[in-house]
Amino acid sequence: MNIALLKIGRIIYAIPFAIFGLFHFMNAGAMAGMVPLPGGVFWVYLTGVALIAASVAILINRYARLACQLLGVMLFIFALSIHLPGVLGAADEAAMALSMTGLLKDIALGGAAWAIADTFAPQTGAPAA
Repeated sequence: MNIALLKIGRIIYAIPFAIFGLFHFMNAGAMAGMVPLPGGVFWVYLTGVALIAASVAILINRYARLACQLLGVMLFIFALSIHLPGVLGAADEAAMALSMTGLLKDIALGGAAWAIADTFAPQTGAPAA
């Protein structure tokens, strides 16, 4: 395994999640309508914190394995609770395509989070041997 490529790949994977997390704070009001639970803005902010925390954990190699595992779970929850209903209940083809894009993106990123989790050692978050 090429360690340099692995480290670069982890960085490239982590940075967008920090940006997504910032977007949750910048656009909380607009995103709150997508949340399928009461207290929409609270969940948007909590999700923003979780995305930034996962990104930081990956970047500094601390609790990175756990962060990736939980990130994967969160992304699959998003796929099933936000995007899948959008696909199934879309009013037109354009709305369905937009929801399908989000569904497939979150499934792919969730799977990648779990694959990346396996590159970190279980206890320390340091790279696996």
